[in-house]
Amino acid sequence: MISFMASGGGHVAALWTEVNRCGQNGDFARALKAVNKILHEAKDDITALHCKVVCLVQNSSFKEALNVMNNYSKLLGNDLVVFEKAYCEYRLNRVESALKTIEAASEQTDKLKELYGQVLYRLERYDECKAVYTDLIRNSQDEYEEERKTNLSAVVAAMSQWGESSPEDLGLSETTYELCYNAACSLIGQGQLTEALNKLKQAEELCRVSFADDTDMTEEDIESELAVIHSQMAYIMQLQGRTEEALQRYNQVIKLKPSDVGLLAVTANNIITINKDQNVFDSKKKVKLTSTDGVEHKLARRQLQAIDFNKALLAMYTNQAEQCRKLASGLQTQNPGQPRPVLVQVAQLCREKQHGKAIEQLQQFAEQHPESASGIKMTMAQLYLTQGHVTKACDILRSIEDFKHKQGMVSALVSMYSHEEDIDSAIEVFSQAIQYYQSQQSGSPTHLALVREAANFKLKHGRKREAISDLEQLWKQNPKDIRMLAQLISAYSVVDADKAKSLSKHLPSPDSMALKVDVEELENSHGATYIRKKAAKPAGDAVPKEQGNVEIKKKRKKKKGKLPKNFDPKATPDPERWLPMRERTYYRGKKKGKKKEQVGKGTQGTTAGGSADLDASKTASSPPTSPRPGSASSSASGAVPPRQQKPATASGATRKKVPQKKKKSGKGGW
Repeated sequence: MISFMASGGGHVAALWTEVNRCGQNGDFARALKAVNKILHEAKDDITALHCKVVCLVQNSSFKEALNVMNNYSKLLGNDLVVFEKAYCEYRLNRVESALKTIEAASEQTDKLKELYGQVLYRLERYDECKAVYTDLIRNSQDEYEEERKTNLSAVVAAMSQWGESSPEDLGLSETTYELCYNAACSLIGQGQLTEALNKLKQAEELCRVSFADDTDMTEEDIESELAVIHSQMAYIMQLQGRTEEALQRYNQVIKLKPSDVGLLAVTANNIITINKDQNVFDSKKKVKLTSTDGVEHKLARRQLQAIDFNKALLAMYTNQAEQCRKLASGLQTQNPGQPRPVLVQVAQLCREKQHGKAIEQLQQFAEQHPESASGIKMTMAQLYLTQGHVTKACDILRSIEDFKHKQGMVSALVSMYSHEEDIDSAIEVFSQAIQYYQSQQSGSPTHLALVREAANFKLKHGRKREAISDLEQLWKQNPKDIRMLAQLISAYSVVDADKAKSLSKHLPSPDSMALKVDVEELENSHGATYIRKKAAKPAGDAVPKEQGNVEIKKKRKKKKGKLPKNFDPKATPDPERWLPMRERTYYRGKKKGKKKEQVGKGTQGTTAGGSADLDASKTASSPPTSPRPGSASSSASGAVPPRQQKPATASGATRKKVPQKKKKSGKGGW
């Protein structure tokens, strides 16, 4: 080093001065050029190599920095650039390698612990990450304490949402909008949605206040910063069933086009879940946002699995069978014991009408993963029911150990067995459930409810002998239950009459069972359907009212119905007068009108004038050929029915002929 400085000390010293000045100004690109000139003069200068690595990291050239550290690993050693190496690996998403590098370090500095916490968070090892940040906050005092608390609150929120156990309250102050946002996420994980929504509103106010004095921040920049808060608000609304409001907020976030690809992916995924099998075109557009580069490094493992699951469902809804199978198979490979991917594949098979193959696949999964078999067997039973195999469905349901003694399951099994008229199997289901609760929760409300339902079921189907034990058990529990005692006596009357007589002594006397009811008051009440009329008072008892106070009600006079003109009361009316003319029995259709006599037309050898004389219907004395049905009396007496009576015309008056309208051709009618 001394000989090097002697040979070119002045030039190199000037370069080091420039490196120092550029580092203080933050101009790392110019500093890197100066460092490269130094390394051109001295290739093995350890300080220059270290400075080059730092400049590359500051310029986000992580791959190049990592190459320099790997190529000069012997000169730099393991401890000199351990932080820079681990940080480059972390930024290049080589999280496992970064973890090994940190754990191999001989000394755990504070900045290395900070990075260690970030790596553990990315690996979703939340318990260890929480311990690291808690130790850092307790043992360090610098300007980064607020950031450490923010990171710790993020770990607590992640544990609340995706952890197996809810973390305890660490008492972190919510002075910034980041801390307030993380507290809201913790409340969401605990199911306290209303409190979480209020906390998010508080975080939004804190965010606006924090940027109020920053002149460089525009309204669009503030809205972009608030996008993650608004998206979380929409998620809470979606969980509360307010899907329209949630969808509106989600679309507002999408329109902002935030730079966070993870936020865009989650928002688009939630829109797809609202659309479901509707608005598929919009879902196909949104699903592209979930496949952007870098999404897999921004989201948790469960978030990525949920997105892939929704992609598989969307492929099924859009009839992309192969794509659906591919996505579901990939999910099953990642989580062999997770039943959701299998259910997606089964749903696709059912859409293709391959129910037998679907049931076979469910059976195979239930045998391989008995810990997840409950939901799978429920699906198998549903498929059997859709095919009409009720007994097979019952057998599957009774094989589910976790649910077979539940009240809902007992009710479903009894209903299905009753539908199949298999009363013995239904009674067996009751017996097994009663025995289970007898041993586990004897005398509990659930146990007694099952015994009561079993007794009623047996009595309903005429199994009085089998119902006796259940009724006796219920009566012993409540000896004052008269209805239960009556049912027990009724059951014993078929089996043992003497026992029925002895039990009947416990019935209360008729006098004690009589109810003291005022019959008059009951009949005169508003709810009575029949009210007894009171006897009228004698005429002499009536008290005359004062003449001035008497209110006389005017009765409306009934108007006499109008009768047709020239109505003959002696004539019998036509019984078919209320029917339309075309529906009457004597209707013969419309008359076409008389043909005008025309000379020279007609059959050869006839005259037009003689045809009128030969028409027998025009003679006054000729009777009709046959009487009209229903009008014998009127025709016999010579009277005209009221509907057919015409007003008489004055003598000498002539009736004007009304010109007939021409009929329109081409239209049918009566």
